[in-house]
Amino acid sequence: MVQKVLFMALTLMTGLSLSAQTLEKMNWFNEPSQWNISGNELSMSVTPKSDYWRISHYGFTVDDAPFYYAEYGGEFEAKVKVAGDYKVRFDQAGMMIRIDHENYIKAGIEYVDGKYNLSTVVTHHTSDWSVIALDKPVDFIWIKAVRRKDAIEIFYSFDDKEYTMMRNAWMEANCPVKIGMMGACPDGDGFNVTFSDFSVRHLPDAVRTEWLENDK
Repeated sequence: MVQKVLFMALTLMTGLSLSAQTLEKMNWFNEPSQWNISGNELSMSVTPKSDYWRISHYGFTVDDAPFYYAEYGGEFEAKVKVAGDYKVRFDQAGMMIRIDHENYIKAGIEYVDGKYNLSTVVTHHTSDWSVIALDKPVDFIWIKAVRRKDAIEIFYSFDDKEYTMMRNAWMEANCPVKIGMMGACPDGDGFNVTFSDFSVRHLPDAVRTEWLENDK
């Protein structure tokens, strides 16, 4: 009986609405020179000549772009709205999920060769890069990440209603991660970006939930 009640409570939790993370209580990694918080919005001027990348293809490692984050354990759903004034090649902004300098995922918009691209970089010691070219510039994009067991699914949306998956990537399970907003400007002199409605919702552990369901 106790297990049934616990299972029902866990199931109910998955239906709760996303709650906004209090921006003032988050932390900077590589704090930019200019940034501001107003209500549920974080705006910043992305640091010039900054990026996140490790080794592969280019032969260098950089870990110096601004990242504003909170730390979470377990499984979760996170999302954020991103609007940037992209100017030069490789200007980028979006969400980052990070364990350490060798293990992270960044996903969002990246400006390449005059086009807006949905971009995901997955790094486990070395980085890889995947892009989906957009037909035209967009004023903003929603990025959503869902962590389940040892995988993180990355989605994008233009309206915060219909989401499309852009990447499924491995990340170590049962390990706390830093989740938040990042911008990078490898080639240029910086650009402005605004993040809004950043939220994280806890998801009950999938393995434990399955065990409880089977143990009724």
